[in-house]
Amino acid sequence: MPDISPERQFETASAPLQFAYWVPNVSGGLVVSRIEQRTDWGYDYNRRLAVTAEDNGFDYALTQVRYIASYGAAFQQESTSFSLALLLATERLKVIAAVHPGLWQPGVLAKWLATADLISNGRAAVNVVSGWFKDEFTKLGEPWLEHDERYRRAEEFITYLRTIWTDDHAEFHGDFYRLHDFDLKPKPPALPGRPHPEIFQGGNSTAARAMAGRVSDWYFSNGKDFDGLTEQVVDVTTEAALHGRTVRFGLNGFLIGRDSEAEARDVLREIVDKADRQAVEGFRSAVRQAGSSTADGKGMWQDSEFADLVQYNDGFRTGLVGTPEQIAERIVAYKTRGVNLFLLGFLHCIDDVEYFGANILPLVRELEADLLSSGRLESELARHGVLTSSS
Repeated sequence: MPDISPERQFETASAPLQFAYWVPNVSGGLVVSRIEQRTDWGYDYNRRLAVTAEDNGFDYALTQVRYIASYGAAFQQESTSFSLALLLATERLKVIAAVHPGLWQPGVLAKWLATADLISNGRAAVNVVSGWFKDEFTKLGEPWLEHDERYRRAEEFITYLRTIWTDDHAEFHGDFYRLHDFDLKPKPPALPGRPHPEIFQGGNSTAARAMAGRVSDWYFSNGKDFDGLTEQVVDVTTEAALHGRTVRFGLNGFLIGRDSEAEARDVLREIVDKADRQAVEGFRSAVRQAGSSTADGKGMWQDSEFADLVQYNDGFRTGLVGTPEQIAERIVAYKTRGVNLFLLGFLHCIDDVEYFGANILPLVRELEADLLSSGRLESELARHGVLTSSS
């Protein structure tokens, strides 16, 4: 098994930060609030948003996966078909389709992704969601597994995808899935640094972190402060090193950039003040069940407060609220703790994406260059325990 040296880890960490945005393919916007949101869940708006994001420095878009009305999302566009539509509307943007094991057979999904990847010249990706919303399974008549079993199934799901994409006579024998001498043709293109479509996963629990270290390309974290994020990065990196792997890290954040800090703080305050309390409380009840289902209490949303849940992936906790200078400094501070990508949400998606591209991203690039040229990045990563070795 190869040793994952600190040098290789530093090479991954020193690459320019990448940026993704949440695709609003469900109604209700990205905050559970009655505040005005100049964001729409329809395709025409999302096509314009995708092109705008591509032209303003975004590398990825993540389509949400929801199947029934819940917590302010009365209508939901299906994630994989929506992803393909956005891929066809853009030239460089990579689109990540969120999917649930248990609702997809992995061989069928692998075929779909291979086709989308070929059509888009290698820009399709997948986010494997182990599933916290019980009603989506039970109301569709599908079995609901307990927490760790869902992650065990998701790990097999990912291993199956990688196997069928890369082996000519694919074999896999798991507890949930099987492959018997299967040759998928055409396979997705193998590109430099990417042997198959990138595989993302989320989660917060010990089971999720261990799974990411063993099989995933990317680990998405809910919104976190510095200490919360560092704990996850260290855990996943350590597990990955034991298996001769590196994993990259994405961090969720809801970004409110305005010309003054007071203006940005006022927007955040208004979002929370106008929260749809019934929807947020319903969401809190459902996700508390998900968090408490883990043996060690480290499930997603386990320590989230009401205001955190108004942005349903804890995006406010990342602290990307203020002037362009304040936000850029905080983004780059997260880079010193191992973040490779920011998954951003916005109140007024097109307007705020344009503001990000014009006012925040150039400052991020300047700060990154200074951090690298000064030699501070490596020392900061080491200080935060991000650089580790399997030896």
